[in-house]
This record gives sequence, structure tokens and C-alpha cells, in this order.
Amino acid sequence: MPTTDTTVAERAKASLGTSATAIYIAAADALKREASGKFLHLADVGCGTGSFRSFCLPLCDHYCGIDVVRYESFPADVDFLAADLDAASWPMEDGLFDATVSIETIEHLENPRAFFRELTRITRPGGLVIVTTPNQLSLLSKLTLVVKNQFTAFQERPGLYPAHRTALLAIDLIRISKECGLENLRIEYSNHGRIPGSAKGWPSVLRGRAFSDNVLVIARKSA
Repeated sequence: MPTTDTTVAERAKASLGTSATAIYIAAADALKREASGKFLHLADVGCGTGSFRSFCLPLCDHYCGIDVVRYESFPADVDFLAADLDAASWPMEDGLFDATVSIETIEHLENPRAFFRELTRITRPGGLVIVTTPNQLSLLSKLTLVVKNQFTAFQERPGLYPAHRTALLAIDLIRISKECGLENLRIEYSNHGRIPGSAKGWPSVLRGRAFSDNVLVIARKSA
């Protein structure tokens, strides 16, 4: 049995600092739809190796990575801020960013509500907040729950539990966003997921909640 007393830094390193390309594309597409011109300052919270940077660079003037550790492969010439994402407050000012994006990070943390509050705080009034996490309501995850009594992304495997600690549903993302005063909430899906019992993905014509491994909430901070 794996130990459960891992630190946030250990959990971050267990993720290897990267996510699936389909998730980056989904988040970048959401940014494009919300953009009116370029975002001046964009924060990538839980940035890992900075892989999302190449997807969002056409959409922002300034990219800043935020994470508990700076990975060796994070670009040396890119701004980085260190923060314990499990902490109740982060060492940065209010309203620094026009867009705050967090990709596959919240599931690694112990207090998703505190995390959302800080995401909201560092976003300027009227700014955009995007959070992604594993989709517990996909066919794959539901089947795994029925067969194994565990969500698929929270099984005891390397890179999953104990690195993945907090399983959230779309309704949880909506409720927490509303608690933080976020507005214009929208749920979207990565439209990319694995077929149960196979290493293959669903055909591209199959989209939405049932066929997506990941879910996104997109919202605005009240102006």
C-alpha cells in the first residue's frame, strides 16, 4: 500500500509536470473563445514543465508559471513564481492576472476550495479562470467505479493515488466557483477519452461528458 503522507511537492513530482495534449488543446480553445484580443498577463497555476506555454503563447502577451517546485525542464527565460498550492494563501498580490489557468492540478491538492479562492484572488476583476481535472462521469470512470469501487484516475497506481487526492465532479466545480463569486460559469469537456478495457481512444465523432477523460470549468471573476 502506498503511503498517504506525501507532501504537495512530492505529489507534484509524481505527476511528471505534464498533461495530455488533448487537455492543453481544450484549455487553449476555451481561452480563444473568451479572448477579445490578447490577454495581457496569463498565469499557468500548477505549470509543471511549462508545456501549456506553447499552446497559450498566441493568446497572451506575458506568461507566468506558478507551482510548488520549478522543474528542471521549465524554460529558464520564462517567469516563474513559487507557491505552496496547498496553502491557504500564496505569496503574490491580488488581481495580477487577466487569465488564470490551472490544468490537472486541483486533484493533487487537499483543499480545492482554498485553491479556488486563491485562483480567484490573483485574477483581476472581470478576468478569466479555467480549471481542468479528471472527469469522474465518463463511461470509463463510471465503469471503473462499478467494477473496482474506485474512480479510474484515483486508483492506487504510480502517478494516480496518492498523487491524485481529490476527486471532483462537474457540479462540485460549479458550486465551488459560485462560492468564490465567479460568474458566467460553463462546463466543457476535453472530447478525448480512452475506451474501457482498451488503450485506444473513442472515435472523434463521440464527444462530451461520456467520452472525455477530463472536464473544464470556465468562469469570470465579477468586475
